[in-house]
Amino acid sequence: MRGQDAFKLVWSSVAHNLSKSLLTALGIAIGITAVTLLTAIGGGIEQYVLNQFSQFGTRIIAIHPGKNVTHGVGGLLSTVRPLSLADADSLRALGGVEQVVGVVQGTGTIEAGQRQRNSDILGVGAQMPEAWHFKLSLGRFLPDDESGRSRPYAVLGYTMRQELFGNQNPLGEFIRVGGLRFRVVGVIEQKGQMLGFDMDDIVYIPVDQALQMFNRAGLMEIDVTFSETSSSAAVARAITRQLIERHGDEDFTLTTQDEMLDTLGNVLSVLTVGVAALGAISLVVGAVGIATILTTTVRERTGEIGLLRALGSSQRQVLGLFLGEAVVIALLGGLMGLALLGIILVGFSLAVPNLPFLINPMYLVIALLVAATIGLLAGVIPARSAARLNPVDALRAE
Repeated sequence: MRGQDAFKLVWSSVAHNLSKSLLTALGIAIGITAVTLLTAIGGGIEQYVLNQFSQFGTRIIAIHPGKNVTHGVGGLLSTVRPLSLADADSLRALGGVEQVVGVVQGTGTIEAGQRQRNSDILGVGAQMPEAWHFKLSLGRFLPDDESGRSRPYAVLGYTMRQELFGNQNPLGEFIRVGGLRFRVVGVIEQKGQMLGFDMDDIVYIPVDQALQMFNRAGLMEIDVTFSETSSSAAVARAITRQLIERHGDEDFTLTTQDEMLDTLGNVLSVLTVGVAALGAISLVVGAVGIATILTTTVRERTGEIGLLRALGSSQRQVLGLFLGEAVVIALLGGLMGLALLGIILVGFSLAVPNLPFLINPMYLVIALLVAATIGLLAGVIPARSAARLNPVDALRAE
C-alpha cells in the first residue's frame, strides 16, 4: 500500500465521522490549552517576581534581628536582640562590602500645607540609592552625617511628591512627617510597585530620626551590597563572624538574594507543575476518548478490515492505518488547543493587560508532540485488535 493511499484512507475515516472525531479531539484540545496556558502563566509570574527582586540589584544580603533555633526534643525558641546602627557601621570595613543601609519602616501622617497623606515612612541610610539602584529625579538624597545626629531632611517618592505638591517644585519646602518638621531635599524617580508594595508612595528620612520617631530599639533590617568580585557566601560568612563577635551569639538571620530567588523560584515551579498536572487530566480524558472511538471503529469497520487483509494488506499496514488515525485525531486536538490558547491569550491581554505571560515557542512544539504521542499510545490496543483480525472471519462478519 502506497503512503499516499494510506493517508487518504486515514483522512477519509476521520472526515467520515467528523463530528465524532472533533468531539474526541476536543478533550486533547482542552488538555493542551490548559497545560500550555497554566505553564505560561506560571512562567510569567516567576519571571515577574524575579524581575521585581532584581530591580534592587543582584548582589544584596539582608540581615534581620532574631534567630529561630531548635531546642531539646523539638521546641522552638526565638532569640531576638536589636540590630543597632553601630552594627551596621561595623560591617562597612569588611572585605568586599560596598554599601551598608540600615532600614526602619513605619507609617504615619505626612503633611504639606493644607494637604496631608497617610503612608509609609522609611528610615534609611545615605547609601540607599546606590544599594537599591534608585535614581533621583530632583535634588539629592539624604546626606551622610557622621556626627550621629542627622539633620531633618526628607526625600519624597514620585507619588508622594505628586500628592503633596502637584507640579510645584518641592525642593526646600517643609513638610511634617509624624508630627516632626523636615525639609525636602530630593525626589526619587518613579519605581512602581514591588510585590504589591508601592515604592513611590513613601517618604524617606534619616534612619536615626526614624528610630526616635517610631520609638524603636533597633533596626528592622540591614542591607549589605558587595562587589562583583566577591561571592555572596564569603561575604555572608564575614558578616556572620562580625556580628557574632559583637553580640556574642548568632541572634540574627542572614538572607542572600540568591536564597530568596531560589526559594521563590522553587515555590513558583512547584505551583506551575501542580496546576499543569491538573490540566494534564484533560489529556488523559482525551486519550480515553481516542481509545474509545477507535475501539468502536474497529467493530464498525470489521468488514473493511477483512477486505484490506484479503487484498493483501499486511498486519503492519492495518496497524499503521489505525495508529495513523489516532495520531491525526490527536494532532487535530493539538491544533484546536493552540487556536483556543491564542483566543484566550488575546482575551486576557485585553481584559487583564498586566497579567504576565511567558510562552516559550518550544512549548508549542512540545504540545503538538505530546498530542501525537497520546494519540499513538491511545490507539495501540484498538489498532492491534484490528491488525489481528482473521480476514475470513472479518469478511464473514460483514
